[in-house]
Amino acid sequence: MRRAALLLPLALVLTACSGSDGGGEPTESARAAEPADSPELTTDPEGTVVDLDPDAEGMVFDPVTGLLAVAVRDPNRLVLTDADGVTQAEIELPGHARHLQLAAPGGPVLVPAEDSNTLVQVALPGGEVTETMVGDNPHDAAQVASGQILVGDEMGGTLSVVTDGEVTQTFDSQTQPGGVATVGDVAGVVDVGAFSITTYDVAAGELQTVLDAGDGPTHLVADSQGRFLVADTRGDAMLVYGSDPLELESTYELFGNPYGLAYDSTDQVVWVTLTATNEVVGLSTAGDELTEVARFPTVRQPNTVAVDPTTGRVFVGSRETGQLQLIDPR
Repeated sequence: MRRAALLLPLALVLTACSGSDGGGEPTESARAAEPADSPELTTDPEGTVVDLDPDAEGMVFDPVTGLLAVAVRDPNRLVLTDADGVTQAEIELPGHARHLQLAAPGGPVLVPAEDSNTLVQVALPGGEVTETMVGDNPHDAAQVASGQILVGDEMGGTLSVVTDGEVTQTFDSQTQPGGVATVGDVAGVVDVGAFSITTYDVAAGELQTVLDAGDGPTHLVADSQGRFLVADTRGDAMLVYGSDPLELESTYELFGNPYGLAYDSTDQVVWVTLTATNEVVGLSTAGDELTEVARFPTVRQPNTVAVDPTTGRVFVGSRETGQLQLIDPR
């Protein structure tokens, strides 16, 4: 269904089973990993910090329109700002979101509205909305080369394939799907309940390969070399997987509970937020192995990061304060 956007110009977690007696709570190592509870700041954040909105979590920057999309709450909205953090429009959402992606440069923004079981597609720059009912608690979504969208339904343990605004296929091969990223028609999905990564040929409707993915993976992005970069949040590492075939190529130790990810395709740098230390780290993906090229102090509770591949500007959102941080590393 389509509905008009509200434009304001300015200007429970499922857990993996532990033990064999079926009783008691799962141990910490058996639960899906979460960002650390960030400590109080001891260093001023790098760059510029502007006030945004409560519970800012989930961001993506569109280089075509120059708009940053940020999911906020109370009430649930998608806030569109310019590259300086000045709000341009706000779009009502049917539920809260924690992760955003672009279907393609120029949009739309893919917004999994978790507590409404809805995938919301928000056109840019106008904010027109298309809603599709998917599975239980959609957490992340990404579009493959064929134009189909794969949605990870975290609480339902399913993946919904959305074609032209309708669910056309459902995979039930996941325990608790988390992050989703794509290389061509292949989607990589992190199962945060099973601590694994799975690839799917979405256009063919086929599951390909399942591999272990560390001690507590959460999110992933794809790089310019067609690899999947996975944040092992509990294991304090970044895992690099080749996608064809799926295989673990390298492990990069990264202390601080790595969580939020954004990829700069121009500089070939993946930006990673460290929620235990209030930092964001830039890792070059140009070689066979990751190498650190930048590190900056951030706002508190930096669960979310985005990047403008044209200018290199990095955006960090604070779930704790609702602030937006702007960093210019180039």
